[in-house]
Order: sequence, then structure tokens, then C-alpha cells
Amino acid sequence: MRPATPGKGREVEVLWDIDQIPPDFGHTAVTLGNFDGVHRGHQAVLGQLAELARARGLRSLAITFDPHPRSVHAPDSAPEQITGLTERLARMSETGIDAVLVQRYSLDFADQTAEDFVNDYLVGRLRAKLIAVGRDVRFGRGNHGTIETLKRLGADNGLEIVTIDDVGHAPDTTGRDSSTLVRELLAEGRVDAAAEVLGSPHTVAGTVVHGDARGRELGFPTANLGEDSEGMVPADGVYAGIAHFDSDPEGYPAAISVGTNPTFDGVCRRVEAYVLDKEFADFDVYGSTMSLEFVKLIRGQITFDGMEDLIAQMHEDVSEVRSVLS
Repeated sequence: MRPATPGKGREVEVLWDIDQIPPDFGHTAVTLGNFDGVHRGHQAVLGQLAELARARGLRSLAITFDPHPRSVHAPDSAPEQITGLTERLARMSETGIDAVLVQRYSLDFADQTAEDFVNDYLVGRLRAKLIAVGRDVRFGRGNHGTIETLKRLGADNGLEIVTIDDVGHAPDTTGRDSSTLVRELLAEGRVDAAAEVLGSPHTVAGTVVHGDARGRELGFPTANLGEDSEGMVPADGVYAGIAHFDSDPEGYPAAISVGTNPTFDGVCRRVEAYVLDKEFADFDVYGSTMSLEFVKLIRGQITFDGMEDLIAQMHEDVSEVRSVLS
């Protein structure tokens, strides 16, 4: 999980509570959303917000919700999150905005009327002068607030309302860039297509833990992600990717395996990476944070009849990964 970094030369301030906004923060240009994945559509909204704010002498502020509203209202049908909050903030910081407010989402927060949300929250607390949103924005109790509601309330408060159109979609897909589209692509193992929608490779990150050392016995030692990992895990299979460790800033080409190890009657789904051309004995990765960028699916999960077939396939996988990443 990479830390949030300044975007486009600007220091990005992360606010964890609306009460953290200082009195001298100034007037703001605001957008809001879940921003799960921070795909190209999100980037377009955030980038345009930053431009609009600079042109008007305002501070650009994006509101993101944590946890996802669906996990509060309908936890049984809540979507799997594409990125963890750390990665989300890092990606948002690269769009040129000034600040991100992480709004804790709760039933109490959701119970605000559309009028209270605009009058008290956006105008009163955030001192908003401009709101930039998509045409399908919904807000307030029961999601009754629409773009027309926002325009009406904006007129009453001297708020400028800007609607931002959708951006295009990745090749070989249908529909606009969306978090739903990214989830569908990842569930199919199409990480290269997902990367086109996201604008960069999909990432899963977490703590490196000890596995059963079977990879080491086979001649392919792996670093295993623990259960604390963040980011949607793609479909089972072997992927070409890049591994990053917080103890080492360099990125390493890696063969990433996702699955249950059916050859050994495994039942627990794992994510593990074999780093090419690097001996694990040369650096201590256990307990550190590993971030895996998924570049391309090499093959799906296979059950092998014996160890020799498995080892032969692993050599082929590594050769294919090397070819893809070259």
C-alpha cells in the first residue's frame, strides 16, 4: 500500500473529520463520491474540479465515503472494494486536488435531508462556492436529492453547480468507465482491460506472511499476502505483474499466483508472488508490506496430476511472465 503522494506538484491534505477543517481553510470547490478504484472517470471529475477551483481562487476538496454506503444500508449486497482506502487516497492525490475529506458514513449521516446536506454540510461547514458532480448524482435521505435538487438549492445559496460528463470506456468493453465495469473485468481475470479503465495496473496490497514453504521446496519461493490485504483479488490464475515492498523502493517483475492450490487439495484462497531474478534470502520481506500490480493473466488455475507436471508448468509460466514484462 503506497502512501498518498502529492499530485501534480500540489500538497494534498487528507482530513479525517469535518471538524479538522481549519477556520482559515477558505472557500471551496467540492465534489463527492465513493471513488472506488479512482478510475479514469473519477480522475476526469477530480482533475476538472482542480482546474475549476484554481480558476476561481478556491480550494478543491473531494469528499470520499468510508465505509462504502452500500455496506451500511445493505451489507449483504455490498460490492467488493476495488481498492483499499490507502490506495484510494494515493490515487486521488495524483489528480491535482488540494484536499480529501474522508467522511465516515453512517445511518445518522445518511439521514440528512437533501436540503440539510447542501445548506448545513456543504455551504455551512465546507464553505462551498462550487459543486462539481456527474449528472446522475444522488444525495440526502433516501437518495432523494438529484442534480435538479442541487441546482435549485444552489441558486438559493449562491452556489455554482457544474456537471461533468462521463469519459469513454476501455477497448473491448461496453459502457462508461465505472467501478462496476472494473469489478466485472477483475472477476474475469482481464486485468489488462481493467488497467485501461483505471489508468494504471490494478493493485492488491498487504502484509507478507509465512506460507507453507511449498514454493521454496519446488524451487519457486513466494511471498504470501496475509488476510489483511486490501484491494479486490482478481480471478484465480497466474499473472504477470510487478511486486513492490516497503522495505525496498524498487519494483520487481513477478509471477503472481491466485487460487487455492488444488494440486495439494488446498481450500484457502491465496495470493502469492514469485519474484523473478531475486533470491528471497537476499532481503527480508516477512512482516513488510507488499504491493502487487497485476499486468496480464497468463493462464487460469490448473490441477496437476504430479509434481513433475507442476514444476514444468511453473517454468513455462515464468518464461511467459518474463516475455510479457519485457
